[in-house]
Amino acid sequence: MSFLEKLKNQILIADGAMGTLLYSYGTDCCFEELNLSHPEQIQHIHQAYIEAGADVIQTNTYAANYLKLGRYGLEDSVKEINSAAVKNAKTVAGSNAYVLGTIGGNRGIKPTTITIEEIKRSFREQLYCLLLEGVDGLLLETFYDLEELETVLTIARKETKLPIIAQVSLQETGILQNQLPVNDALKRLEGLGADVIGLNCRLGPHHMLLTLEQIELPSHAYLSAYPNASLPSYNDGKFHYEGDADYFRQSAQSFRHQGIRLLGGCCGTTPEHIRAFASELKNSAPISEKVVHFKPKKIVSEARSPKRDCPPLQEIVKERPSVIVELDPPRKLDTRKFFEGAKELKKAGIDAITLADNSLATVRISNESLGYLLKSELAIRPLIHISCRDRNLIGLQSHLMGLHTLGMNDVLAITGDPARVGDFPGASSVYDVSSFELIQMIKQLNDGLSFSGKDLGQKTAFSIAAAFNPNVRSLEKAVKRLEKKIQYGADYFISQPVFSEEKLLEIYENTKHLDAPIYIGLMPLTSSRNAEFLHNEVPGIKITDSIRDQMAKWNDHPLQAVQEGLQITKSLIDAALDLFNGIYLITPFLRYELTRELALYARERANDTRRNSNVENTIY
Repeated sequence: MSFLEKLKNQILIADGAMGTLLYSYGTDCCFEELNLSHPEQIQHIHQAYIEAGADVIQTNTYAANYLKLGRYGLEDSVKEINSAAVKNAKTVAGSNAYVLGTIGGNRGIKPTTITIEEIKRSFREQLYCLLLEGVDGLLLETFYDLEELETVLTIARKETKLPIIAQVSLQETGILQNQLPVNDALKRLEGLGADVIGLNCRLGPHHMLLTLEQIELPSHAYLSAYPNASLPSYNDGKFHYEGDADYFRQSAQSFRHQGIRLLGGCCGTTPEHIRAFASELKNSAPISEKVVHFKPKKIVSEARSPKRDCPPLQEIVKERPSVIVELDPPRKLDTRKFFEGAKELKKAGIDAITLADNSLATVRISNESLGYLLKSELAIRPLIHISCRDRNLIGLQSHLMGLHTLGMNDVLAITGDPARVGDFPGASSVYDVSSFELIQMIKQLNDGLSFSGKDLGQKTAFSIAAAFNPNVRSLEKAVKRLEKKIQYGADYFISQPVFSEEKLLEIYENTKHLDAPIYIGLMPLTSSRNAEFLHNEVPGIKITDSIRDQMAKWNDHPLQAVQEGLQITKSLIDAALDLFNGIYLITPFLRYELTRELALYARERANDTRRNSNVENTIY
């Protein structure tokens, strides 16, 4: 009898985790490669699940695709690994169990890291390998991104008439990370030709059953569920799952009452968990009717959306010339000079103080704490830089929620300099996301949704700046990045320091079509040595030969060198304000007196420009 014919009249028990068992044996490598090097281990696990009562086993091919095998240098072994995996499973299964060819999802919470075209190419290669070996069906599992699953399901349905099981994974109960209710997602998968639709991974029995309560019985397909054993713990450098197999036995009938016809296990499950399911449900008849009580979809209340106490910078700079100043948080705990500088800059009439996030991976006082003090004690608008380097997704969202709670709504999303260039070269660089994805996620918070798609109960009001490096070989490519950042949600841009009037004009000509305004970065040089260091050693900064020569003339006269640096920057302010409304002054070495003078000059220059403009309008 075929796999689908059996599902029509009885519940089938599937197997549990493969990787969990291999990991528990001390195997911490590419688990899929073991199909070739240690086939006896893989066959032993398959046999254990069949003896526990599994009617269905899956091949050890979850990550046996070009994209994931490439991490181990095995990208050219896709055919050999998948072929061996099917043979290992079929050798053990014989006529006692169905063999499903497993293909896992590639995208997680960061869907844009892998393009759909890459996914298509990788999927087709693995799919053909599995089909050639004669599997009884396909299991598409652990797909967090619905677009990816719909794409590969469409391909698979065109290539084979074999049964296809399509399973999504959830970050939150009842919804996908794109906020689509899981019931709607499964209907879409059924419409694309999946024979079995369901859930696997991430959730244990409790939360998976809560989700299943929101899922209708399909019109033509069947339902499946592969819960995790428990939440994992981390002890002595290893992950452990402590889910009790008897707990699975107790939940088995609940899965049946929710309409499940294919029931197995995911992370942390063992043959004992499968034996527990089988002891309750093997050969049981499935239900044919189910009443679903849908929970109303939560809508973030507009009334609960916060109000900003001042217009966002992108609106200010569109209306009039605007000056913001970067004042680095101190490296030491004495903050007196920092706050002295902040007070002086406020007197100079700047619109915001921007606070770097441990720039050049050098440890400084938290910009969040200094930003709060600037706002609460000095009534200065802080613009908080947020780097992807130091925080994972959990830390990033928590940090942003904290900024929202403190009323700091202006942020600059950056990738961040790698840890190895700073004080602690042995520290880890996280980079869970890129600056593009961080921008997108902050925009999602503005819609009242967490990174995982969960309703936060309130919308944030972040104004999102993005970085712009014009000091590159191809400005055209840099502008393409700006366009992409706008698509992801950037409101305006802050540039790296510019040291050439010609570069300012080039920037203007290449960016004048953009709707998002630009704050042009300008940084006063303090010496010839300072200029040479910035030009030769700091990423994203290039200084013209002529300016370096100007600074070199005052190599033995430090005071004159500083004045020369100020004059150079004032000339650049003149040129910049003819083309842009935004000036971004970078304070060197906490020497706030330099940026104070430049901020006053920029304001006077902007006022002169506006007065002249008014006179011309009056005359004409």
